[in-house]
Amino acid sequence: MQTTLDCIPCFMQQALKAARIIDPEDADLHKKVLLEWASMLPSLDLTVSPPALAGIMYKRLGALLGTRDIFAAVKEQANTEVQRFLPGFRATLAASDDPLFDALRLAIIGNYMDAGTPTQHAWEQAMHEERDATWASTHYPRFRHHLASARSVLILGDNAGEIVLDTLLVDELVRMGHKVTYAVRGTPILNDATMEDAKRVGMVDRCEVITSGVDTPGTVLERCTPDFLHRLDQAEVIISKGQGNFEALKGERTGIYFAFKVKCPVVAAMTGRPEKTSIFEYI
Repeated sequence: MQTTLDCIPCFMQQALKAARIIDPEDADLHKKVLLEWASMLPSLDLTVSPPALAGIMYKRLGALLGTRDIFAAVKEQANTEVQRFLPGFRATLAASDDPLFDALRLAIIGNYMDAGTPTQHAWEQAMHEERDATWASTHYPRFRHHLASARSVLILGDNAGEIVLDTLLVDELVRMGHKVTYAVRGTPILNDATMEDAKRVGMVDRCEVITSGVDTPGTVLERCTPDFLHRLDQAEVIISKGQGNFEALKGERTGIYFAFKVKCPVVAAMTGRPEKTSIFEYI
């Protein structure tokens, strides 16, 4: 997916949000950050994906703001908050006629926890209210059929908080007899999950966790490590979580189950699905 002009205002909002997280009261810092980002606009290559450009932006912002992990507190809060709800979610799955479906449903709704989108959604409310299953009508049966003949599953993780809900999906896949590998980002970027988050929420106790090596809020293939790319080639089933991974991989690779929430007008136009829609699609 290429970056569009409509992505640029979103980048500006993200930069301002990052500056306000570091110091909510320092208007001079906020202005400095916006001017720094604005100065980069003429040199941006809009033929690359939004996550690729965001990686450039956040590297520059981190240096400007003097921190390696701008969203560290946001991630810790999200992980802690979601873990409080796990017992109830596990009870839901235990009573489900199709626990894999419900684990996937919860994992997709968890993609609402995204610091890179202009609108923050009430993920907890959505967990209880979103019962529409049309998102699964076409590609979920294919997924079940695919799993029946596959052993290895590679999940491309996305955000902190969301990774807690992904543990439910991993548990179910492992219970079904699959060897699951979960991939996190290589370095802190936005509120994306890293190896530290995987340890914090117990993902490392459930399955093998690896890093893609990327410093971008999406699996930008040219930023991945050779080992990760080899794992990607060898995986029998690939589940890509999150809109950022969709933006980075759409048009770059096929044979992937994309699972995410539509959270911006650009992706809504591309997919033909309204914002807030759950998507589970094999491409």
